[in-house]
Amino acid sequence: MSTKTQKIRKITISIPTSLVDFADREAARLNISRSRLITRVLSEIREAEEKRLAAEGYRFYAQEAGEFAQTSARAEAEALDHDG
Repeated sequence: MSTKTQKIRKITISIPTSLVDFADREAARLNISRSRLITRVLSEIREAEEKRLAAEGYRFYAQEAGEFAQTSARAEAEALDHDG
């Protein structure tokens, strides 16, 4: 999601000087502001977390669907055995 369409909120944070120095160097190297750099990094972390959660959900539902298929197959086999 683009930050250009999002509401921006100013915050005050405390971080180690070495990280501020690193952020300033990276921001200068990328020709962006420190705020934009931090926003970009946090957005990347959020996106990675959303992908991780989606993959976890897919695995859960795939397992659940597999279990349902096995249960259904057993029930179908039992029903066919009783009919035959």
